[in-house]
Amino acid sequence: MDITVLFKLTYGLYVVGTFDGERPVGCIINTCFQVTSQNPILAVSLNKNNFTLEAIRKNKRFSLSIIAEESDPAVIGSFGYRSSRDCDKYEGFGYDVVEGAPVVKGQFAGRLILDAMNFVENETHYVVMARLVETVKGEGTPMTYDYFHRVVKGKAPKNAPTYVAEEEKPRQEAAPASDSKKHRYQCIVCNHIVEMEGNLPDDYRCPLCKATKDKFERVME
Repeated sequence: MDITVLFKLTYGLYVVGTFDGERPVGCIINTCFQVTSQNPILAVSLNKNNFTLEAIRKNKRFSLSIIAEESDPAVIGSFGYRSSRDCDKYEGFGYDVVEGAPVVKGQFAGRLILDAMNFVENETHYVVMARLVETVKGEGTPMTYDYFHRVVKGKAPKNAPTYVAEEEKPRQEAAPASDSKKHRYQCIVCNHIVEMEGNLPDDYRCPLCKATKDKFERVME
């Protein structure tokens, strides 16, 4: 069965934010939909291993920031490929508190504040049913999952419900690139591709997931 057909389903990208005690935590999700129209209820999907899910189970209130095509792509890297267990994902962005929930600063298509009502367990994920508490208008075009793959050149992290494991392939050593010709390098963490003349600088970091230079492979043409 070719499950890549599921990529044709429409998804957005969102930053979930909540508090673990006094500490703001969060993650990226791509599954959210409205269930009811009056006194709206929404459903979101979070992996069982997700630290943010643990915090939502305790705190109940959380925010949902709708990522726009114009949003800083570094937000996706910070919130999508690291764990709040061992880092501050809001560092470098900051946050505001809206109706008791943290919202990461930056340009987003909109913000939602929700209260978790119940948790529906599945094999790897919980579907969280949540009541809408407040909304904040934003700016920009909502980023779709398709746009994320085609334009941002990203891939779903392992905790995402849409994650598909890729075939292991041997690492390629970057060929010497001391000339002025542009070369393409691909991040093995998030699949982001960058074009640059010569070699990547030693202190280079992926603009999407912040991976270091050693996580990039030369794309052979």
